[in-house]
Amino acid sequence: MTPAPHARTRMNSLSAWPGEAARHLRLLLLCVLCSPGLLQAAECPRIISQSPYISRVLDWLGLARCIVGVSRYDSMPLPHTGGVIDPDAPAIADLEPDLLIFSEWTGDDVARKATPPGATSIRVGGFRGMAGMEEMMRDVGRAVGVSDIDRRLAAFDTDWRVAAKMDSRGRRVLILSACGPAPYSYGKGTTLHELISAAGFQVVADHDSIRNFKPGAPDGDVAAWITAREPELILALQDRRATSCNPAVAKPGIPILPLAAEHFTHPGPDFLAGLHELKEKIATYGE
Repeated sequence: MTPAPHARTRMNSLSAWPGEAARHLRLLLLCVLCSPGLLQAAECPRIISQSPYISRVLDWLGLARCIVGVSRYDSMPLPHTGGVIDPDAPAIADLEPDLLIFSEWTGDDVARKATPPGATSIRVGGFRGMAGMEEMMRDVGRAVGVSDIDRRLAAFDTDWRVAAKMDSRGRRVLILSACGPAPYSYGKGTTLHELISAAGFQVVADHDSIRNFKPGAPDGDVAAWITAREPELILALQDRRATSCNPAVAKPGIPILPLAAEHFTHPGPDFLAGLHELKEKIATYGE
């Protein structure tokens, strides 16, 4: 097996050593470079991540370096390959991927048509409960060949459950994103509803899945809806570029606790940072 060029350079640089020492060092370096385990670790499939939360899972797995393309919603400085629901098939093909990972929001037929010949693709979820989120992480890990993905997930499961232990006092809360006139509320069946409930809060949203409030639409008055739910606290998932959360979404007297949206809107390892942030803020809430 021929070592890589940079390895040959290192070996040639050993010529300055005394003969016997140089021979031993060359042999040792060759053994290390040709180790099957290291060669396997160096392999990096060309991956396209078609949603930001998938990119974050790949980063958690130590494979961010393998990503060659991302959706236009991703902050990674890589070529864009269209949107979550409208992938750009020509842009994808140009990147010659080995593996494409789509979210469940990409239609099955759309994903199939966007997958070039010779590439493999999978669709993953993650938005319908913590078990589903962990299954998504497991599917991504297996697709990229992470042999110890089950061990990693077991550790992650322990970590988030420990992080969820906080002084919530069973407060009645609502979880809102986009602190503007048209926020989203996270209801029953969502991963966020389950996560915040596991932290000891009572999420009082009266709907399933995610609800988007639109001004002027039937039942689109978010302030009236919040008032009827009688929360003690609103957990507002706020973009880090925003300066403040709009208090007009709730009547006076209902406090708003801003949280970093990036820690909660991407199901996966970022939830740990989100729980730590929530624990710190709730510990001093009301002081």
